[in-house]
Amino acid sequence: MKHRITFTLIALSVTLSAQAFTQVKEYGVGTTFAERNLGGPRLGITYVPGNTTLVEKLRERGIGSSISQFGWHFEYQIIPEGGGPSFVIQAIPMVGGVEYGTLIPTGTIAMGVRLPDGYEFGMGPNMMFGGPKGVATALVVALGKSVDYGGVSIPLNFVFATNPEGNRFSIIFGYAIAKGLK
Repeated sequence: MKHRITFTLIALSVTLSAQAFTQVKEYGVGTTFAERNLGGPRLGITYVPGNTTLVEKLRERGIGSSISQFGWHFEYQIIPEGGGPSFVIQAIPMVGGVEYGTLIPTGTIAMGVRLPDGYEFGMGPNMMFGGPKGVATALVVALGKSVDYGGVSIPLNFVFATNPEGNRFSIIFGYAIAKGLK
């Protein structure tokens, strides 16, 4: 079942990437790019379903299946000036579990595409520190939408992290004020 989910996520990423690239106007003919930084605070909630190893280890530490998330989003974005999708690299350090009197640090590096209408897709590695094995890795796949409201970007992302010890689902949102437009 996990292999089927991973295969489906990879197929979805290839499909969305192909659609994004077809939107680039005048591909390869003198395309110029602008850079933009959309870093800012992020918060959300993570749910860990089932009776997996991860859930058992969390219960041993007095942590439930719903975990708060607080962090900062560092983003580097390349925007084709002629139109089309933006190419995005993100680093997101977060801490969770403060409501349980503990900190569960995580870090994610995601690479993806944001379409001109604000829909976005990304995937990459995630590391959770202090988990069942000390440091656990996962594949993260995120889908979302960023809304531009008066120069402030307001993203809402749905995140799925898969790992043999247990899957995690998160809803993360925040805000960012564009900096460094060149």
